[in-house]
Amino acid sequence: MLQGIAFYLLAAVAVVGGLMVVTAKNPVHSVLWLILTFFSSAGLFVLLGAEFLAMLLVVVYVGAVAVLFLFVVMMLDVDFVRLREGYARYLPLAAIVAGVLLAEMIMISLVVVNGGAASDAVAPATAVDMTNAEAIGRVLYTDYVYIFQAAGIVLLIAMIGAIVLTLRHKPNIKRQKAHDQVNRDRKTAVEVKGAATGEGVTAEDLI
Repeated sequence: MLQGIAFYLLAAVAVVGGLMVVTAKNPVHSVLWLILTFFSSAGLFVLLGAEFLAMLLVVVYVGAVAVLFLFVVMMLDVDFVRLREGYARYLPLAAIVAGVLLAEMIMISLVVVNGGAASDAVAPATAVDMTNAEAIGRVLYTDYVYIFQAAGIVLLIAMIGAIVLTLRHKPNIKRQKAHDQVNRDRKTAVEVKGAATGEGVTAEDLI
């Protein structure tokens, strides 16, 4: 009974959060709703017994991807009002695509509930003494290790692209030049100022 209540509550929050991600006018609010949706989906994974996927969703998507989205939205000077001008024009096409996706999800749910052909395609159960994380790790680092490394390269390229997009070169900004600092000698780094005894050093001598 308690598990059913938790499932419907988390599912409702996830659906509402997903709708708010698309319909929110403020992009920062959209990212915050996306984080709420991720947390709700992680709770659903816990109810399904996939605690590793729940932890992965929170650590990777909430702790890294959503925060990266938030930084990009806040740092890039994007005119979101102009981007939303064609929203009403593409609304019928979006409704058709959403209806097709909803029909597919309903069909798949009915097949799974009725125990149709999908029950024969279920993967064999893992050993009793093997945890969920260990089972995923064995498959990930044996059969799919090259695909896993390729996914890491794709994420690295995305990170470099985000840095390039947010890097701004503005005039009158002092930037650190590590090469010049390391290779400088005493003649260029130290300058001896002559000061008379008892008079101290003026501001012009320090410049």
